[in-house]
Amino acid sequence: RFYEKVQALHQDPEASVDNPLLAFSLIKRLHSDWPHIIYSDEATENTQALHAGFKEVEQELPGAEDLDGAARALMRLQDVYALSVKGMANGVFQRADAGHPPLYSPGRRISLSADDCFHVGKVAYDTGDYYHSIAWLEEAVSLFRLSYGSWNPEDRSSLEDALDHLAFSYFMAGNISHALTLSREFLHYDPSNQRVVKNVAKYKKLLETGMVASAGPLQRPNGTRLQSRDAYEELCQRPAGQVGLAGGCHGPPPPLLSPLSHPPWSSLSQLAPEHLPHLSCSYETNSSPYLLLQPAKKEIVQIRPYVALYHDFISDAEAETIKGLAGPWLQRSVVASGEKQQKAEYRISKSAWLKDTADPVVRVLEQRIAAVTGLDLRPPYAEYLQVVNYGLGGHYEPHFDHATSRKSPLYRMKSGNRIATVMIYLSAVEAGGSTAFIYANFSVPVVKNAALFWWNLRRNGDGDEDTLHAGCPVLAGDKWVANKWIHEHGQEFRRPCSTDPQD
Repeated sequence: RFYEKVQALHQDPEASVDNPLLAFSLIKRLHSDWPHIIYSDEATENTQALHAGFKEVEQELPGAEDLDGAARALMRLQDVYALSVKGMANGVFQRADAGHPPLYSPGRRISLSADDCFHVGKVAYDTGDYYHSIAWLEEAVSLFRLSYGSWNPEDRSSLEDALDHLAFSYFMAGNISHALTLSREFLHYDPSNQRVVKNVAKYKKLLETGMVASAGPLQRPNGTRLQSRDAYEELCQRPAGQVGLAGGCHGPPPPLLSPLSHPPWSSLSQLAPEHLPHLSCSYETNSSPYLLLQPAKKEIVQIRPYVALYHDFISDAEAETIKGLAGPWLQRSVVASGEKQQKAEYRISKSAWLKDTADPVVRVLEQRIAAVTGLDLRPPYAEYLQVVNYGLGGHYEPHFDHATSRKSPLYRMKSGNRIATVMIYLSAVEAGGSTAFIYANFSVPVVKNAALFWWNLRRNGDGDEDTLHAGCPVLAGDKWVANKWIHEHGQEFRRPCSTDPQD
């Protein structure tokens, strides 16, 4: 029966786990469901062979940290994209408020089981996050009620477990009457549980004495770094068509381009007319012999801050080579914290660093970046190429690329602050994953093989606060980017100072 369940989930042998629900169920099955099957009393035949076979691969399987991280990723997608939990459990990525089309429609719908929903709720419950635990445990209780009486040996929870945790979540949220109702339902299935009997008595006494304040609406836990959370999430939720990027350059170069001419591959026509005079598309050589035969396809996305998108910046073969080089070295990404670097929940990704000596493809890519930007990338004026993989719900909350403190580890290079960023999209994603510029109020969707460029510093060396940006969570797909951070030393004559402090 378990084999039939697995077979049904993976009917297409070529199917990927881009769908986060399928990815979550796969991780949960490998970490939780399979061991429960293997070590159950029912596995009496071939027990030793099963145990031996499982032991051989156990160390390579996802661990508890992976499973809990996948659960938190689903909650992150729920929050940032305002998704309905019931819809997610049914395999539909639908906004919680009615009237919006689904943000993502997978080719094959993957639903979550009652036990799956319980685990997501339990992860929230264990951290005191009752806003999320209530939503997911409610769905678990609903599904367990539908299947009550049937038994799945891989399940580690039951209707009683879900009712127990949900009742306490409501109690902690201040809704005593509902906690009492759920606890009474629990006792219908397990009347001998003395702990719940005592809880029922406690809830009744609290309600009788009238010492309970009426429960207000549940509030989402506040992220300490997300003072701009509403703006960040609104930008992440915007359809790609609203940002002026169709995601591709097509057509031969026109015979002559004036500054406000638009090649046929331009997508600026999607922008409001009042914005058009300030933006342009062009084929750029940047006075570089390297670009004479193949000019860069440049689209100016924003003037302040200056953000440009270079379409077809890298080939499919080059992107695959870079991903392959980085793959064995990927480790959990860290962030600067004071003078140290550490892991953080507001950045979920894996990254690796590649020197230009790692492969000729990396060296050629660095030459192309130097030609397009006109900046000096020779050591120590630029950092190694950072390759980042954002998997299930991967994201990076609002941050600056440049250092905002002289104590930052960025200054260990002794080449000044990060003057510019080049971010190359090495893959496409099905949904989510946009780069959102918070204060500037625009977002750039993932455009495969394109490179995004912006200045982090003003010409006087001060940080440009308009470059506060975020990597929106990946809703569906596998997002790979390569970052090249260029420092201010060595660029003195390539980007000279200006008398205007705003320049």
